[in-house]
Amino acid sequence: MEKGHYRKMDKAVQTVETVAIRFAGDSGDGMQLTGTQFSDTTALAGNDLATFPDFPAEIRAPAGSLAGVSGFQINFSSVAVHTPGDQPDVLVAMNPAALRVNLPDLRHGGILIANSEQFTKKNLKRAGYEANPLEDGTLKNYRVFSADITGMTLKSIEELRLNTRAAVRCKNFFALGLVYWLYNRDMAHTEGWINNKFKEPLLAQANLRALRAGYNFGETTEMFEQHYEVQRAQIEPGVYRSITGNEALGLGFLAAAELSGLGLFLGSYPITPASDILHFLARHKGLGVRTFQAEDEIAAACAAIGAAYAGGLALTTTSGPGLALKAEAIGLAHILEVPLVIVDVQRGGPSTGLPTKTEQADLMQALFGRNGEAPVPVVAPQSAGDCFYTAIEACRIAIRYMTPVLLLSDGYIANSSEPWPIPDMSKIPPIDVQFRTDPEGYMPYQRDKRGARPWAIPGVPGLEHRIGGLEKEDLTGDISYDPQNHERMVKLRSEKVMNVAADLPPTEVFGDESGTLVVGWGSTFGAIRAGVQQMRARGHKIAHVHLRHLHPFKRDLSDVIGRYERVLVPELNNGQLVKLLRSAFLVDAVSLPKIEGQPYKEREIVEALATHLEAN
Repeated sequence: MEKGHYRKMDKAVQTVETVAIRFAGDSGDGMQLTGTQFSDTTALAGNDLATFPDFPAEIRAPAGSLAGVSGFQINFSSVAVHTPGDQPDVLVAMNPAALRVNLPDLRHGGILIANSEQFTKKNLKRAGYEANPLEDGTLKNYRVFSADITGMTLKSIEELRLNTRAAVRCKNFFALGLVYWLYNRDMAHTEGWINNKFKEPLLAQANLRALRAGYNFGETTEMFEQHYEVQRAQIEPGVYRSITGNEALGLGFLAAAELSGLGLFLGSYPITPASDILHFLARHKGLGVRTFQAEDEIAAACAAIGAAYAGGLALTTTSGPGLALKAEAIGLAHILEVPLVIVDVQRGGPSTGLPTKTEQADLMQALFGRNGEAPVPVVAPQSAGDCFYTAIEACRIAIRYMTPVLLLSDGYIANSSEPWPIPDMSKIPPIDVQFRTDPEGYMPYQRDKRGARPWAIPGVPGLEHRIGGLEKEDLTGDISYDPQNHERMVKLRSEKVMNVAADLPPTEVFGDESGTLVVGWGSTFGAIRAGVQQMRARGHKIAHVHLRHLHPFKRDLSDVIGRYERVLVPELNNGQLVKLLRSAFLVDAVSLPKIEGQPYKEREIVEALATHLEAN
């Protein structure tokens, strides 16, 4: 039998437009890998898609426990997709705990594939079931397909004589093969991945056999009378790849180095969910990238400041707790006036909080979380693919204005994936870098029309200047305790940051030009856009503005907001952007907060908008 081709039996194939599938099991069951492989295959099949990996903070929570459930949801379609889906149409539950945690989300009439071997008395008790839900009528509202996935996996590879532990770990590929059959997916990509991933031939063969056994089980069993097909989406021509937000940030910084001609330096300390950026860039030493895993967050930020001072494209990456530790160093970069990009991949807080869950609660910290007057530009991507362009934008602003820039991603964007059209680099404007080389009339803090000081590389004769955290004298950069000079320098640095707005394009508005305006930022984009589309289809006059630039705001934003009777602000915090909008534009904006560690669902946006509009 040829690789990727399988004998078909006479089972009906039903074409459907959109499907959401959730794989769920213990954190050691390989659900993230299973979901990623299904996503990559689906992208290759030409569907539009969005994903949502959701996993516990513990490296290995107790087996069979509710706290240890790991899930991966993919929403794929023949039409445009904005979110990973509100309710899965299919739930693959590898044990009772996975069923109990995820069943409330499965739509009525949806497909449940359960690994019956795991529904033992012991596991049922761990999950809080008094009786077996596969047998007691609990699941009457769903299409239940109960199968001994573990047992069939072991049977398919028994002649390879693997030890029991290694053999059982292949069961995720059996489940994947079954779902590949159910949705008429070609397995060639995953087969190739297995052969490349597993250097031990026996392990590769075992996983391949489990994958094919799952597919053939779907094809031959009388349990399934039909399977399904989702047609290719009508997407713009181009070369696409599946990409996560953290991968896109890494690629964006590589692109910024190419566009600027600068060497890329990342100083970082590992922290969930930002660590993947460090991992990604560390694999690109061949492109001149230098990565430094420091002993702590402070050292990482200070090393990056040193790289910026030396003329490099300097980055430091972290999450909320690390951003707090970097606060003084960011203030140092601000008073030195060197270009530095700080990436904060936000997570649930405060303190350690919810390390693997998403939140947008660092906005105020990004704007005001430093001692003294130390404003910095703040930007935020709206999707996984948009991280690429936001990374370039952050580097461009940092270099043009000689300032630190904060980029606010979050855990949802970082780990989710989508099809991403690989850009033509020749169509992206270069990042202009002008080092000061002429000592004639040189003053370290003399400013150009934007307010930026010159970038002078250490060691150039005649361009020596003092650095440090003490206040600078205007022009010379000498230490100064003069009160009037301090006020002048504070205002000059602040004005420089506000001048960033002069380079920004007009605000983009989706929808109507009057009525209700929904303003969002960051990862809420997909849910808000889909919700606004639904409300417009119902006849409401409503529009959507999504902010990439959170400080400074675009100069026309005041006029845009002023056109609408109502302004609603959904965000994954307790109302931070809404406070900024009220302060800046004196608008009676209404907060629609969510602080559950989970991204907004489309229906939540629709319900919130409907409730507010009906009440007004």
